[in-house]
Amino acid sequence: MLVAVEAAATVGIVGGGPAGMALALALRAKGIGAEIFEARERAAVRRDQRVLALSDGSGQILDWLGVWSHLPKTPIETIHVSQRGGFGRTMLRASEMDMHALGWVVAASDLIAALDDAVTANGIVYREQQAVMATDTAGFSLTAFAEGRVDPGAGSARDYGQHAVLCNVDLAEPHRNIAWERFTGDGPLALLPLGDRYAMVMTCVDDVVDAIKGLDDAAFLAVLQKRFGTRHRFVAATPRVAYPLGLRYRPNPVAARQVWLGNAAQTLHPVAGQGFNLALRDIWELAATLADASDPGAPEVLAAYARGRQADRRGAIGFTDLLILGFGTDFPPLRHVRGAGLLALDLFPPLRGFVARRMIFGARAWP
Repeated sequence: MLVAVEAAATVGIVGGGPAGMALALALRAKGIGAEIFEARERAAVRRDQRVLALSDGSGQILDWLGVWSHLPKTPIETIHVSQRGGFGRTMLRASEMDMHALGWVVAASDLIAALDDAVTANGIVYREQQAVMATDTAGFSLTAFAEGRVDPGAGSARDYGQHAVLCNVDLAEPHRNIAWERFTGDGPLALLPLGDRYAMVMTCVDDVVDAIKGLDDAAFLAVLQKRFGTRHRFVAATPRVAYPLGLRYRPNPVAARQVWLGNAAQTLHPVAGQGFNLALRDIWELAATLADASDPGAPEVLAAYARGRQADRRGAIGFTDLLILGFGTDFPPLRHVRGAGLLALDLFPPLRGFVARRMIFGARAWP
């Protein structure tokens, strides 16, 4: 149902998923009123099948929002990065950074449920089954778009010609809280510890994704085993779902009394798990910028927010894009260059620490 919005709060948030609910809670913490508008049924929002890798910096933000302690989560103590068919690998360890965990893995449905409960407990208005257009938001000082993806034609785009195939897999032995990022000629393969299982994200080219999804469990596990190698033995898999992959981003995430954040500002490839972590940093920065503003939608206020996010956004977008383009080919000379880069990371702890901090906290090494 399409509705016209009546003024009831300072900020209107279009999108009632995790980014929209987190933004409403962040604004409330800063004393700023907001209403959420979601096109779907509220119960449908909770049925999200994704798994999210949250950095320790994101955990700090979610703790500030009051939901972290209630959230089931599995720590990542080590990240193992390698390429199939080439030398070189690196390992990032929480112990080297005096941290309990480099990050945490959560089911998106659990995170959404925790955020939704906090929205209800804080009395934030959530209007379900109400699709809102930009022209319907004149009653607010500011409209924040925090849902979906970058609108076609609104920014830059790259089609990777890939899908992400997602499922959970059972192992013959414990995962020991190690996350794997394995680059193959068929695309990246990520394994994230989730409870006693791994949450798997397998990248496939568009031409084969239907065939991969259509495999029975035994045949699918054989494909997974071949791509991953022998360091784990996979014994069972849940049903597979798939999502198309691409890069889309708005060079400028603000306009007249409008701001875009999260996937509405930049939709990234899931390699290195930067998407939702970047969204939470967007939310942190926007709430901090609006906290002392007499008019949250004023041009100078939104310009300050855009400047504050520029380095982090560009860094995360460039980093993920470079990983896909640089690791997405089996061209032998490039494979050797990649191996040398992974070896350099493994041999030089300061460089390895810099990469880890950048992934955990963003451009400013702080949430």
